[in-house]
Amino acid sequence: MRKTLIVAALALLAIADATQARTLEATSNIIVRAFGRSIDFTSDTTTSIRDSKIVMAAKEDAASYVASGGEYRGVQLEAALQTLRADLPQARQADDQQLAEAILAL
Repeated sequence: MRKTLIVAALALLAIADATQARTLEATSNIIVRAFGRSIDFTSDTTTSIRDSKIVMAAKEDAASYVASGGEYRGVQLEAALQTLRADLPQARQADDQQLAEAILAL
């Protein structure tokens, strides 16, 4: 009886672990797809953005901006937002939150 309970408990743990992994993967896919729809950059544009030192330096500020609900606006984030809007027509239509999330996704 005891072995049966142990085996059943282990089976439930394995099922729960697999379910949690699938849920995490599904959530990640939803976020990636939403990001792709919100700002439709081409691969060449994305590569040039990743090469931008100004944008890459703003990752920490972007994280603080997103975490604070838009209350924290660091100087590096401000410079990156200006750079993105100056270089990319698609970025001009995006709000600051979307661009900060895009910077974090790079």
